Amino acid sequence: MKIARVVKSDRETFGLVKDGKIATKDDITQSTGIPIPMNIRDFLFDGWFEEILPKIDDIEFKHDLSDFDVLAPIPNPNKIICLAFNYKDHAEEQKLTPPKEPAIVNKPRTALNGTNAEIICPNFVKELDYEIELALIIGKKCKNISEEEAMDVIFGYMILNDVSARDIQAMDKQFTRAKSFDGFAPCGPWITTKDEIDDPQNLKLTTKINGQIRQDSTTSNMFIKIPSIISILSKSITLEPGDIISTGTAAGVALNNPNIPYLKDGDHIEMEIEKIGTIQNKVRFVD
Repeated sequence: MKIARVVKSDRETFGLVKDGKIATKDDITQSTGIPIPMNIRDFLFDGWFEEILPKIDDIEFKHDLSDFDVLAPIPNPNKIICLAFNYKDHAEEQKLTPPKEPAIVNKPRTALNGTNAEIICPNFVKELDYEIELALIIGKKCKNISEEEAMDVIFGYMILNDVSARDIQAMDKQFTRAKSFDGFAPCGPWITTKDEIDDPQNLKLTTKINGQIRQDSTTSNMFIKIPSIISILSKSITLEPGDIISTGTAAGVALNNPNIPYLKDGDHIEMEIEKIGTIQNKVRFVD
């Protein structure tokens, strides 16, 4: 199942997506008689989603998704954790050895951005870069879990673009500010529940800039695999429902690559992960 958060005529809602159609919260209640809550996090993680599953076939998908603006699926996660250098091909292009345990940076929730929204960047940034990543949505509170238990705490998956100001990164000599600008985490287009993904370690991922392929890889190239990521992080961080873990990017970014230009004003970014979907954003530089 795919769950999207959307807005139309300044009215925000959420719903289930199928074949380009959406059944909104109100449609679901009308079809099932279940008065689901206003808040998408309550719907996803407080038992309401499981309650409607037996009645999925009764739900009518009335509306074209294209009639809505699609927002970041989770509006207020407690944590957005991004891994660095977790793809073998990306580490090799940066002339680095992948770390044996997750090297992480936290993005603030104000970095979240939806598909088709603009990535607005101040003009003082001169080296703006992109990173396609498979993001995990945590569905259960957990601490000190094993790798064998780890997949059970995942609710679903989405795409996340870990946008980075590389010149700020170099100046600060660390990642946080460079990756934390408002809107520097376009994601979505929706949450795809884990039951739809047989093997999250075998998904093709592609980034196109103005139609030209820049990143072309697969999640099989992750150095630290998903169960290990979750287990290791849970040893030091309590993971909570709605937390986002973004699992690193593949080769093909502009950083340290003289053959690949940084993003410029007006560039169109299209990112696709197999079985997950596609997000698109336009870059706009402002004073």
